[in-house]
Amino acid sequence: MINNEAFAKRLQKVMDFYGESASSFAEKIAVQRSSISHILSGRNKPSLDFIMKVLSSYPEVELYWLLNGKGVFPAKQQKDTPPLENSSQIALKENRAKTIERIVIFYKDGSFKSFKE
Repeated sequence: MINNEAFAKRLQKVMDFYGESASSFAEKIAVQRSSISHILSGRNKPSLDFIMKVLSSYPEVELYWLLNGKGVFPAKQQKDTPPLENSSQIALKENRAKTIERIVIFYKDGSFKSFKE
């Protein structure tokens, strides 16, 4: 079980490390400002979605460190290891070799327009 007070201190440490205010941190991880405030005050526990958003936005934060204080922060990436790619970067690489043949726009009234090169 997560210790809310200790979790809040680690979350504050992440925010301080990156120089983020609660508002800018909330914006970066795409949550409401009140979510940050409630977690920092101990009113609410962080959801899995919240934790995953922090981890995806701040790759130097390790899961086990954030949840229970075990590990290190910031995590050091080895120089030999390339950074992990997210799904949008992978999709972009796959689509670079492809060319668009046609674009179709569908309207709510059931009509559509088709555009070809």
